Amino acid sequence: MNPLADRLRPKTFQEFIGQNHLVGKQGIIPKLLKGESFPSIIFWGPPGVGKTTLARLIAKNLKTDFFEFSAVNTSTKDIEKIIPEKNQLKFSSPVLLIDEIHRFNKVQQDKFLPHIEKGDMILIGATTENPSFEMIGPLLSRCRVLVLEQLDEKELGQIIKRATDFLKVSLDKKAKNFLIESSNGDARVCLNVLEIAANITHPREGVIGIKDVEQALQRRQLTFDLKGEEYYNVISAFIKSMRASNVDAALYYLARMVEAGQDPLYIARRMVIFASEDVGMAQPTALVVTNEVFKACEVIGYPECAINLAHGVVYLAQAKKDRSAYEAYFRAVDDVRKHGNLPVPLKIRNPVTKLMKDIGYGKGYGKYTKEDLLPDKLKGKEYYTPKD
Repeated sequence: MNPLADRLRPKTFQEFIGQNHLVGKQGIIPKLLKGESFPSIIFWGPPGVGKTTLARLIAKNLKTDFFEFSAVNTSTKDIEKIIPEKNQLKFSSPVLLIDEIHRFNKVQQDKFLPHIEKGDMILIGATTENPSFEMIGPLLSRCRVLVLEQLDEKELGQIIKRATDFLKVSLDKKAKNFLIESSNGDARVCLNVLEIAANITHPREGVIGIKDVEQALQRRQLTFDLKGEEYYNVISAFIKSMRASNVDAALYYLARMVEAGQDPLYIARRMVIFASEDVGMAQPTALVVTNEVFKACEVIGYPECAINLAHGVVYLAQAKKDRSAYEAYFRAVDDVRKHGNLPVPLKIRNPVTKLMKDIGYGKGYGKYTKEDLLPDKLKGKEYYTPKD
């Protein structure tokens, strides 16, 4: 028997859940399907959000042949064998889905170019990696890149409802919330865990509980309600531990979030913010380090990227702290909100036209002047006070 995720795969766009910006009434895919020819596209997004399903639905709507490959275990020679020449096509060009297309090297990606140019095929590449870094320019220029988003709680809830109706089981509220949180926006994970939980639930009990979901996941319940108090408590403790330069506490709260399945990019984003907000000018390289941590999480993912997060956390916790740039910016924001759009001094306006130059734009401007360049109403105001 096929996995539940495959049995529940939507047969129409109306059944498809999520990615409304792509498949909704104003979405680009319905518009492309109404055109005279459908372009080759690259689906970029996290796992379990519908890339393969969308490719199948596109082929179905185009009423053409559909072939599915994975770059992990397929050679380009195998793929080229099934691509007919344009003059041999009885109907429209076949749709070829290449999952994890970023795994193909530059030479392998090059081989698709002539087939796309001649219209022998419609390529749909699926990738979890940034195409700008992983795919060659000539291929990207011939494809439309469509970005898929992680499924939210509401969308996962709709998928769970469809699955429980199909399986004829029920799921209690706590188990449902835990399943949604643990799935991390991945419908495939959600359905796989639900199917296992349904199989291990005693028939007489009838209702899948949180212990069944925990057992299906094979890990302790370390997650937290994404809208609950504990969620904010742990994040607050994480930030404040780094701010206090308490390395051990910061690592502990990091481990709490990682083991709970928190999105590593969310944690990394908070660290990038912390680098400018709390470390700031005391150690400006903190922003460089945290950006690299973010990139590492983006490229590597769990479980290995937890090591990159730990590296960044220790660095931030041990770094000297200086909030002067952060505080200076918000003092400037207060004046902007208080005084609105004050006139920019004429000498630092850009004299784009002759008229502007004639009325004094840029007059008297010196590149390295020490004059006050604030609007007249704010002359003498100081926002930034360097920390000794």
